[in-house]
Amino acid sequence: MSQQVTAKLRYVRTSPRKLRLLADFIRGKKVVRAMESLSLMNKKQARLLLKLLQSAVANAKNNFSLPAEELYIKIIVVDGGPVLKRFTPKAHGRATPVRERTAHVSLVLEALSKTKKKSKTK
Repeated sequence: MSQQVTAKLRYVRTSPRKLRLLADFIRGKKVVRAMESLSLMNKKQARLLLKLLQSAVANAKNNFSLPAEELYIKIIVVDGGPVLKRFTPKAHGRATPVRERTAHVSLVLEALSKTKKKSKTK
């Protein structure tokens, strides 16, 4: 089994639905490729995931001496966090609820395994 590196981002003030779009986009990619993709995206959530990915790469370098070129995104999970419940005023003295969602993101990186090529024997 290869070495796994984890990083978490908790209580992000954005909805999990918006984060899942980007998480699905980078799942299974090599770290370098995912970082390039996220840095070019024009979304607030892309910057958040890029920062999380950079943190995970730093964990891999400092704790396990793994270079970024050998890592790929094995698991990325976006879960819902606590919902902040507010009210906004509406017409005729009414108030309607506003649910400000938060999210938790868990990221697991793994080193690419070096597989030997099978030699053809005749």
